[in-house]
Amino acid sequence: MASEITYAEVKFKNASPAAEVKVPPKTKKREHHPQKYPPWLPWLISLLLLLVCIALAIALLVAPFCHSSDQPTALQQKFMEWQCMSTMSQSKEQGWKCCPKDWKLFQKSCYYLSTDKLSWVESEQNCTGMGSHLVVINSKAEQNFLSKELQKLKNGENYYIGLKAREVEQWHWVDQTPFNETAAFWRKGEPNDMDDENCVVIHRFSNLPNNWNNVGCWNHHRICEAAAVTV
Repeated sequence: MASEITYAEVKFKNASPAAEVKVPPKTKKREHHPQKYPPWLPWLISLLLLLVCIALAIALLVAPFCHSSDQPTALQQKFMEWQCMSTMSQSKEQGWKCCPKDWKLFQKSCYYLSTDKLSWVESEQNCTGMGSHLVVINSKAEQNFLSKELQKLKNGENYYIGLKAREVEQWHWVDQTPFNETAAFWRKGEPNDMDDENCVVIHRFSNLPNNWNNVGCWNHHRICEAAAVTV
């Protein structure tokens, strides 16, 4: 007799169901999108920087002259290009002294050494037209400075200064400064008493400091002088 196999479903009391593993939900990573700028922005920044540079250049060149005086001097009205040198005043504040381009600065004055020749009268008119006058020499330091500057030149022998005789040996400066014989710088044997030699030049090839010569008032080079612009 064959044996029977019986199947039965058995449930155990208090059996715990299989542990359920909970997986935390996946967090979405934030996507990094680079901030986009308009394509014209770099050009705008470059333009602004250029304008700032131009403004600074104008301020450095023009502003000093605007503050130097309410009314520009005749020299300022005649020239557009200037050269300035830093100075230190007695109050220890930094300032600038300015001369037209190609003029020489010494102390408080600017000097123009001409490359052409004119008569004494024409020379004074030329200086006046530039807002200056033929140079008036007031000190040995000024005399030495001008003489050394002339010696650097390659051309020219005689350079007019602003000294002239109305009568023989009656010398007068063009700006009415009193003539001081003890502060004159005549060459040896000068001035002579020739009636036709009423104008005075610096002789470039003479030794310092005594290099003044009285000459006829025909064509020579000239030295013009004007007050430096202080800013």
